[in-house]
Amino acid sequence: MKLLISNDDGIFANGIRSLANTMAEAGHEVWVVCPDRERSATGHGLTLHKPIRAEQVEGVFHADVQAWACSGTPSDCVKLALGAILENPPDMVLSGINQGANLGTDVLYSGTVSAAMEGIIEGIPAIAFSLTNYACKNFVPAAQFAKNLVNVLRQHPIAAPPLLNVNIPAVEAHQIKGSVIARQGVRRYVDLFEKRSDPRGKTYYWLAGEVLEAVEHEEDSYQLLTEQLQRLSDFSCLEGTPIDVEAIQQNLITITPLHYNLTSPLGICQLQAWQTQFDKQLLHPDSPTNVAKS
Repeated sequence: MKLLISNDDGIFANGIRSLANTMAEAGHEVWVVCPDRERSATGHGLTLHKPIRAEQVEGVFHADVQAWACSGTPSDCVKLALGAILENPPDMVLSGINQGANLGTDVLYSGTVSAAMEGIIEGIPAIAFSLTNYACKNFVPAAQFAKNLVNVLRQHPIAAPPLLNVNIPAVEAHQIKGSVIARQGVRRYVDLFEKRSDPRGKTYYWLAGEVLEAVEHEEDSYQLLTEQLQRLSDFSCLEGTPIDVEAIQQNLITITPLHYNLTSPLGICQLQAWQTQFDKQLLHPDSPTNVAKS
């Protein structure tokens, strides 16, 4: 297969080197286009007000890997690869292996997930891989799982594939208990802004904080959403689906399907009923009839 690989940790990150080299050694045609430096937590940002530069890189990856370092964001990298560097589109876009988890609401900020999402936007199957520890340097189990997953998807492709967000626990291979299809959970943080002064005495702030793994009432709110959605269609397959944030704590690899369409089906139904009732007030709030009703 022809694989395009990107990340948000930069061209010299251990994760992307492990992923690209493992895929090349498995016989895949591998192209790497990724940021020239760390661009974590950039979300789906694009560079619009300055030029994007890209240079070919040698001596970092397996000899068969074609690698480029780009001055832009992770999303820029994939867009540039598809629009300018690759003559023909790849069979799949891979992103990672990220140093650190991308669980729950992390996906909204993640450059790793956004790079993979660019593939889905262009109709190309895509997977984002993350190792759930910032200190762990052993990417071998994650890279091996990535290789196996790509091979299975090649043999048994998914119709209209979603973006697969894959998180691998940072433990030895023999400690991984398996893999599960998981739903996106919630990860909230205690955000702390440290106030500091630069050498010239000017104030600046540094964002820090700790993750809250246990979010109260998340299960209750999900159960309510599932019950409401079941009135619209059959969502019985969601019943009992583990939450990614919890499953990863059990040394399970989590595979969570995502898509870029953020439309809320429940919100559509609620708003349609609401708009029908208040449509005249929305368009003509000062009409005598509406004033009398209020």
